[in-house]
Amino acid sequence: MILQERIGLLSRLGQYILSNTPEWQEVKERAYRENQWFVPEFIEKASQQIAGQFLDEKKLIAWGDHYQIPASLETPREVGIVMAGNIPLVGFHDFICVFVSGHISVIKPSSKDEVLIKHLIAKLYEWDIRVQNWVGFAEKLKGLDAYIATGSNNSSRYFDYYFGKYPNIIRKNRTSVAILDGSESAETLSLLADDVLQYFGLGCRNVTQVYVPENYAFEPLLNALKKYPEFIDYHKYKHNFDYHLALLIMGGKYYMNNDLVVLTENPSPFSPVSQLHYAFYQNKQELVEQLQHDETIQCIVGKDLIPFGKAQAPELSDYADGVDTMAFLSALSK
Repeated sequence: MILQERIGLLSRLGQYILSNTPEWQEVKERAYRENQWFVPEFIEKASQQIAGQFLDEKKLIAWGDHYQIPASLETPREVGIVMAGNIPLVGFHDFICVFVSGHISVIKPSSKDEVLIKHLIAKLYEWDIRVQNWVGFAEKLKGLDAYIATGSNNSSRYFDYYFGKYPNIIRKNRTSVAILDGSESAETLSLLADDVLQYFGLGCRNVTQVYVPENYAFEPLLNALKKYPEFIDYHKYKHNFDYHLALLIMGGKYYMNNDLVVLTENPSPFSPVSQLHYAFYQNKQELVEQLQHDETIQCIVGKDLIPFGKAQAPELSDYADGVDTMAFLSALSK
């Protein structure tokens, strides 16, 4: 199977997602039934993002050309992919990287996100039986040539133990932050609300902490964060909201609350679901330099940085943890 054929199949998969057939609708509904964090709105957003950015034929061709991917590899390697399950299809980009690069994918999906990925791969099998030679699933990943594993700080230690002697990309916990200067318009803050709240804030590209100048007026931000009032009707979100608000009250901590999101000052960039941390800064340039060297930060949103509203809109060349997955895979062929 040559590169042109692989890209053609991926492009067809994007068209399948966008066509929203009854079959695809049923699969999305089943994914939600099995994981209540995967609400229909966010499954739709994730799949549309993948179809538009990752499975566009012209973008895939340009991407492959950039890395000078050959039509086929003489000795393709078997690459194990351990996928996370925090947001829908979060591991799909790793699969695309391995498939386009010409290597063989052996996927261990998260138990929280099996339905969508297995269905989409099954569609590739249906359209071209040869895909079964290039993409498979396994509960245990052993004896492979290389590994790409995404998980928590705890799981990364296990990944390093089992996969450390092989070529690997091992990802740990990461999150994203935003830098505000107080001049943001209501429209800009509404875009920031997307960065914070989409996927309930569970993605590593979700903003979980904002940096603000001294004497920052929080009211416009609190108003903007009311953007998804329906969240409070989801029991999982409501449980987190009530629980973490109670902890702040019992701990005598200062907080601000708009009945959907709780803001509290905290130096940690990691905040729980329904909560947004904030911290004050004095010098923006020094802060940016500090954050750029912080290995826990995935994205920095702000003026002259990642645009507001775009944190959860990665392109093919936006690699997790800043590690170029395609360069890693290309090196395996040499």
